[in-house]
This record gives sequence, C-alpha cells and structure tokens, in this order.
Amino acid sequence: QVQVVESGGGLVQAGGSLRLSCAASRSISTINAMGWYRQAPGKQRELVARISRRGSTNYADSAKGRFTISRDNAKNTVSLQMTSLKPEDTAVYYCTAEGLSWTYWGQGTQVTVSS
Repeated sequence: QVQVVESGGGLVQAGGSLRLSCAASRSISTINAMGWYRQAPGKQRELVARISRRGSTNYADSAKGRFTISRDNAKNTVSLQMTSLKPEDTAVYYCTAEGLSWTYWGQGTQVTVSS
C-alpha cells in the first residue's frame, strides 16, 4: 500500500506557471508508474501525464509542450511543472501510484487559472 499527497495547487493567471508535487509514503523506485490526472467540473477524470519506473513519460495532447512530469526516487516525490496555463486547465489534479494491478489516488489539489 502507498499513500500519496498532492501539494502546490492554487490560483494563477492565464499564461502563468505552477508546480505540483506529490509525496509518497514509501519508496517509489519500485512502483510501476506515477501519474497526474485531473477532473474539471462536469467532466470526466483524465490523464495529464505519467512517468514509468524507468523514466519514460507520456502526456495528454493538451499537456504536451507545456507540462513536464518528473520523479525523484531519492525523495519519493513526483512533480508536475505546468507552464503557459490556460483557463481550461482549471481542475482538481490528482496524483496516482500505479502498480500492475492496483492504483492509489491522492485527495487532489485545486488548480484555478483565471483569464
């Protein structure tokens, strides 16, 4: 089992940047993948970015070129650097720890981008 806790959300103007962090309760070096998802009001939860144990990444089309996911195995953290933020990025952002047959979710952190 692993607990993940997000931080770093807030209110930012369009065009601005935010860095989200996710702290895990145990070593993430053996966890298959760590991810960031988001859910906007009235919409389904969607993948934003994921990083594998080996460091390979994949991004939603909406995040490519603007967001960067990274992991620090020594600190058991995963970060999501978000730049050029748009109002449509407004959502609750969730961190995940993903095994082959399980996924643990954090409580989420709110990101609001004003126009």
